[in-house]
Amino acid sequence: MPDLLKKYHKLKQRHDALVQLGTDAVQLVNEQLLSPTRAIINGRETVLAGTNNYLGLTFEPECIEAGRKALEEYGTGTTGSRIANGTYALHVALEQALAEFMGRQHCMVFSTGFQANLGMIAGLAGPKDTIFIDMDSHASIFDGCRLSGATVVLFRHNDVEHLRRRLKRHDAGEGGRLVIVEGLYSMLGDTAPLREIAALKQEFDFQLLVDEAHSFGVLGKHGRGLAEQEDVEQAVDFVVGTFSKSLGGIGGYAVSDHPDFDVLRYASRPYMFTAAPSPASMATTLCILRQIARRPQLRKKLWDNAALLHNGLKERGFELGHEAVSPVVAVICPTQEYAVAMWNALLQHGVYVNLALPPGTPKKLALLRCSVSAAHTAEEIETVLQAFVKARDAVATMQV
Repeated sequence: MPDLLKKYHKLKQRHDALVQLGTDAVQLVNEQLLSPTRAIINGRETVLAGTNNYLGLTFEPECIEAGRKALEEYGTGTTGSRIANGTYALHVALEQALAEFMGRQHCMVFSTGFQANLGMIAGLAGPKDTIFIDMDSHASIFDGCRLSGATVVLFRHNDVEHLRRRLKRHDAGEGGRLVIVEGLYSMLGDTAPLREIAALKQEFDFQLLVDEAHSFGVLGKHGRGLAEQEDVEQAVDFVVGTFSKSLGGIGGYAVSDHPDFDVLRYASRPYMFTAAPSPASMATTLCILRQIARRPQLRKKLWDNAALLHNGLKERGFELGHEAVSPVVAVICPTQEYAVAMWNALLQHGVYVNLALPPGTPKKLALLRCSVSAAHTAEEIETVLQAFVKARDAVATMQV
């Protein structure tokens, strides 16, 4: 009988080869967290520049206390799904708070951000429907499409005219049509041309879902995301997001004004058949949401830091993945081997960033992906910049 894991032999060989070049990026351990921006890694203090902790609120004392209190009052977990025993007062309170924050009528909370996309996409679309997705969409979007059984039509990244042609060509017949884009794309830090995509609703009949995972708390006057920034919230039918970025926790959500939205609570299998999120996670997320609402200065600090890192790397001659300043700053490397060598050298100089390699990257690029935090100090940004220069100098002496 064939070994079920044999099909991953080439993948394992590739991983083993990368590990030979230094630390295993897949299994790197944060031995101790010191703050939102610092940790002990491999026994040394390291600046964290790849955490998606955009607003730096993971160590907020008030929110830690809220989580501790929830543990004492509700216990460690729910031991059941939302449609069984798993709906607690904290779940309801967070859904109400998120709906209010996002200016929407309805909200559902999921156990993870990945499940939020799975649950929404597979709940909204079925075999008779057609989904149009950007080619650079997150894995959870692709997997949600597969789970739905709908016809999936890809359009080129951020290419509105290509989407228009796809919509014109693919009539769903008796089924519905769903267009899905992301607010802020996580690899290169670019944003969707959302205003132009929303305008297509004047020509074509479809519903629009925006994944604001990386743009929530980051974009918009109030931090609601790209739809708010582009003033097209009314044209967006469904918004999906995660708690694991600006909200500093674990979980996901979806909001909408659709009058029948709550039918998804008993139609979406990833929502129905998984344990409800832990009470502590709900309590800390609710607390951080309130922090975001009352501290808009965090977004200003985030964007100031993003400009420091983006401009600093550009001035030092690094090729960046996106011309505009963004909290996601991706450095393009000429080869995968070069990227791995640079990543290891950065770690040796006390800086952690994300190593992003094909096939999980746009255009098969090898990237060193940084994500900036409002909690970073100017000194920490300078440390990151100096480490990149030192790493480049070190790698220049290697044969990679």
